[in-house]
Amino acid sequence: MTINPIYEHVGYTTLNQEPTLKKHLPLTCKLKRVATGPEGLTSLVRRATLRESDLTPKYEKVHNFKVHTFRGPHWCEYCANFMWGLIAQGVKCADCGLNVHKQCSKVVPNDCQPDLRHVKKVYSCDLTTLVKAHNTKRPMVVDMCIQEIEARGLQSEGLYRISGFSELVEDVKLAFDRDGEKVDISSNVYEDINIITGALKLYFRELPIPLITYDAYPHFMESAKVTDPEKRLESLHEALKLLPPAHCETLRYLMAHLKRVTDYEKDNLMTSENLGIVFGPTLMRAPDLDAMTALNDIRYQRLVVETLITNEDVLF
Repeated sequence: MTINPIYEHVGYTTLNQEPTLKKHLPLTCKLKRVATGPEGLTSLVRRATLRESDLTPKYEKVHNFKVHTFRGPHWCEYCANFMWGLIAQGVKCADCGLNVHKQCSKVVPNDCQPDLRHVKKVYSCDLTTLVKAHNTKRPMVVDMCIQEIEARGLQSEGLYRISGFSELVEDVKLAFDRDGEKVDISSNVYEDINIITGALKLYFRELPIPLITYDAYPHFMESAKVTDPEKRLESLHEALKLLPPAHCETLRYLMAHLKRVTDYEKDNLMTSENLGIVFGPTLMRAPDLDAMTALNDIRYQRLVVETLITNEDVLF
């Protein structure tokens, strides 16, 4: 990383500080996977000694910069030059705490490494921010809820369609925000499995950026309108490539789970179509749509989720 003053061309007087080792290093790829074939793991010893963190994909994330007033002398962590002024001297990433000039923020790599001290909650938190802060493949709430549902709820009639008691669903949400992965959602605490399904649906509804993101939404809608089944799958496959890696991995895991739910449809009465009705508006939404357009989109949202569930093994 250069230590040349980024403001040199605009005549700023700079006060250089000796450059220190940067803790924010650019990622070389959006999603890094550990090879599991014979070329990637050449010995049983190597395979046995892989740490869990080595198996966790590395997701690229942009910084969440906000204008900040720093107390006392401060140096930019990108160009290593002094940050002049008494107020609003620069910007600070709300997720990882990186301090840089406003101009430097435009060229900083997308290498945000969220700090748990800055990530205060689980619900209503950006999905990529959450998984990077906890160094996991998917949000913990998704993994834990799905594991609990599959352990004791797959044969429950109306699974995901029947709502749990709203106060207890809110209680699960607060427990995740407070205790994180230490939360107890077992039958000893929440006997009704519909409370757990309600908490999972609530998590997806409260994401600031939906699981199927705003940017990708139009492409999924266009895919749903394709009448030829084979071409629709091809279009959906291309649309999936537009999702951020953490979103795509979470969607894959959820669709595999919902496919297993349909394996018990004789007991739970939840077909892929029924699950599409439930999860369509939960997983995808477009901003600034008028009421009539939003209403018309519901059937295509259902069709997208239904197709993803039915063809989960092909699309992911």
